[in-house]
Amino acid sequence: MTVKSSVFIGTSLDGFIARTDGSIDWLNEASSIMPNGEDCGYADFMESVDVLVMGRNTFEQVLTFGEWHYGDKKVVVLSRKGVVIPDKIKNTVSTSSEHLNILVEKLASEGAKQLYIDGGKTIQSFLVAGLINEITITTIPIILGAGLPLFGPIKKDINLKHLSTIAYPFGFVQSKYCIEKKPNQPMSI
Repeated sequence: MTVKSSVFIGTSLDGFIARTDGSIDWLNEASSIMPNGEDCGYADFMESVDVLVMGRNTFEQVLTFGEWHYGDKKVVVLSRKGVVIPDKIKNTVSTSSEHLNILVEKLASEGAKQLYIDGGKTIQSFLVAGLINEITITTIPIILGAGLPLFGPIKKDINLKHLSTIAYPFGFVQSKYCIEKKPNQPMSI
């Protein structure tokens, strides 16, 4: 069974997903300029997702938002140290310290067809492992100068194929790419 792993994320113009201290205040502020009802395709994307895979830091950040925005969507939190999961979401949230290939294989065998990969380190790890199929990046018109980068060091180039770009009238630019795999390289597990 094949599963597609996708990234859907916002970055500053200089490629950061958060400030150095993990703060996303700039992203929350930027979201306030979006017209009512506009979500840059996020709701449609989430509708296509079976399982969300995120790192512990991202999970802990999401918990600070107050309400749980993922409803009954299955969420897997990657952590080697363990994570405290609030009782109200224990039915949909689990943790894993499995190797990424094994985790993706397991999720596929459970029927997952679309994974949403979230969190800087998690996205970087999935990219290095060759497990990302598609990346949607919404660039916010702000330069932070420093912060947590979306991408990190890699040992070899990762070729992308441009699928689309949308320039929103409120200044956001969203580009979608698929990862170009070598002929002998599988697109997914």
